[in-house]
Amino acid sequence: MLDLLRGDAACGAWLTALDDPAIPRLAAELPHALDLPDVLLDLAVPHEDVNELVRLRAELPASPELRDLLERAVSGLLWRLGEPGKGTGLPLFPAAAGAMGRCFAVLVFAAALPHTRAFHRERGIPDDVSRRTLADLGRNLALHRRRFATTGLSVPWWLTRHFRGELYQLGRLQFERWRLGRRTGERLASSGAGVGPGDLVLGVHIPDFRGPMTPEACDDSVARAREFFARHFPGEPAEVAVCHSWLLDPQLRRYLPAESNILRFQDRFEITYVDEAAEDDTPVVFVFGGTETPRERLPRRTSVQRAVLDHLDAGGHWHPGHGWFRL
Repeated sequence: MLDLLRGDAACGAWLTALDDPAIPRLAAELPHALDLPDVLLDLAVPHEDVNELVRLRAELPASPELRDLLERAVSGLLWRLGEPGKGTGLPLFPAAAGAMGRCFAVLVFAAALPHTRAFHRERGIPDDVSRRTLADLGRNLALHRRRFATTGLSVPWWLTRHFRGELYQLGRLQFERWRLGRRTGERLASSGAGVGPGDLVLGVHIPDFRGPMTPEACDDSVARAREFFARHFPGEPAEVAVCHSWLLDPQLRRYLPAESNILRFQDRFEITYVDEAAEDDTPVVFVFGGTETPRERLPRRTSVQRAVLDHLDAGGHWHPGHGWFRL
């Protein structure tokens, strides 16, 4: 496995990062084989994925290499736990790594779980918020199965934010403790947001499988976020929320009615800029579950489905928009 990972650019860089002597080695233990199914179900892992994960867990005792990699991966993931943007992350393993490669990150998260829950308890984060936040692991496994019909994670790096105490599910939306980069920070500073590069803000994310994104649901989430972060992270006065998403592409206004949930979500933000580079696959994945189905066979039942496809069929492209609003 290690030779395969070293031959992949992203995985090789990750292994190098794990070698940093500043990272303390944690004793990472997976739940007992008899307990693992219940732990996975508590994380909303789909029932059809449990057996495969239990089977892969049984392979670890016979492989010192995998056990060592698991411990190093957990140590890197949790390094400087709670600090936004730290840790070594988790890359997508090459396809040649098979089922273990697709699922290794799930085992890492299961081993990291006690540390994450301890961090939540130290911050006084309610159990229901902790549970619903970490249940995003199961949602991402469901997304992978919907697209590829196998057990695995397509974007393992995404879940690192949840298990590092950086991101929380608060009603319909997710909010991430986020430090502004140079470009976005400079754009927000020039637009009068009162923040700049390196400042803490709350990143807004819109997960799937959570019902309609109505204005009422979004209002509720924003209200929860104001109270939640003031109470549990009082030393981080986050006064601005930011979002980076294709849902903020102004071109959507050509196709959707003004009262649509997406446009009313857009109306919350002052859009500071739109990327020049197109990301046409992103809306197709989010709206249709993947890019594997030929475009002419995709459904056009909803206004969003028609908008995404009609724009692409006309030779247009979709671009991520970047916006902010005051909390």
